[in-house]
Amino acid sequence: MLTRRELNGLFLASAVPALPPVRASSANSPLLRGLTENLAPLNYLGEAGPAGFSVELLRGMAREAQLRLEIEVQPWVRAVRAAAEMRDSVLFSLARLPERESQYQWVGPISERRILIYRLSKRSELNFTGLNQLQGSRLGVVRESAAGKQLLALGLKPDEEMEWAQDDASNLRKLLASRMEYLVMLDWAAAWQLRQHKLPYSALTPVFELDTRLAYWYGLHPNADPLIRQRLQAALDTLKRDGRYAKLRRQYFED
Repeated sequence: MLTRRELNGLFLASAVPALPPVRASSANSPLLRGLTENLAPLNYLGEAGPAGFSVELLRGMAREAQLRLEIEVQPWVRAVRAAAEMRDSVLFSLARLPERESQYQWVGPISERRILIYRLSKRSELNFTGLNQLQGSRLGVVRESAAGKQLLALGLKPDEEMEWAQDDASNLRKLLASRMEYLVMLDWAAAWQLRQHKLPYSALTPVFELDTRLAYWYGLHPNADPLIRQRLQAALDTLKRDGRYAKLRRQYFED
């Protein structure tokens, strides 16, 4: 779990990648097509293209594994559908849910995942007593997200108690405009998104810890060459052993 110090420091890495661009050893090296969403600071579309911790980590893994890599940032629903149609795809950052286990070849883990339900701190009149007592309040959720699927499984009513959005940025804008009372978001993603509005992390108050059980992973197409998965996992293990993973993580998540 990230500390307040880490949350305040995670924005410092957006301008300087820790790992150099991918340089394939050969034009005949296998091509990997990365598909991801705007979930800063893990992955997002920056001014110079795809950026974020998971993006830079995958670039380093591809370089280590001698794979060519192209990455595209899309709305999550579109990214999921596109990845399902491409055998050379890798979808990220994915929560490794039991129902997804057979849908991907898994590489990871990438990082921890702490999902919270927030309200605006200034909305002190809101009294969250539990998911089964929303009493007409609306909860912002990213469509097709693991958190959304979890909330549906817990019995929340779609389009009544759940306000769908295509990404975290849209959800936060709706909350700030009082179009809903609560939202679901990663703790450090919430801090990142607030920073874009020049607001401190304290502008939000967590009212419920929804999930801390899972981690984020890369998901290769189920029909991808298993050797590609093995090369990527070996590359990630190497980056973790030799300190490059820790160096990259410090740039994104620490002072």
